[in-house]
Amino acid sequence: MATKQRGQIVETPTEARSAEPGPSVLALLAVSTGLAVLILGAVWFVFFRT
Repeated sequence: MATKQRGQIVETPTEARSAEPGPSVLALLAVSTGLAVLILGAVWFVFFRT
């Protein structure tokens, strides 16, 4: 919990960040990376296939 010392608010690094990134951040990263791979694969298949 944040405390006040000599007129300043003192917080731990976790409190200052408000929270640790949870599994939702990992899921978002995985889904967006997967979509990027699929889109780039489709573009390659359509334009650069020999």
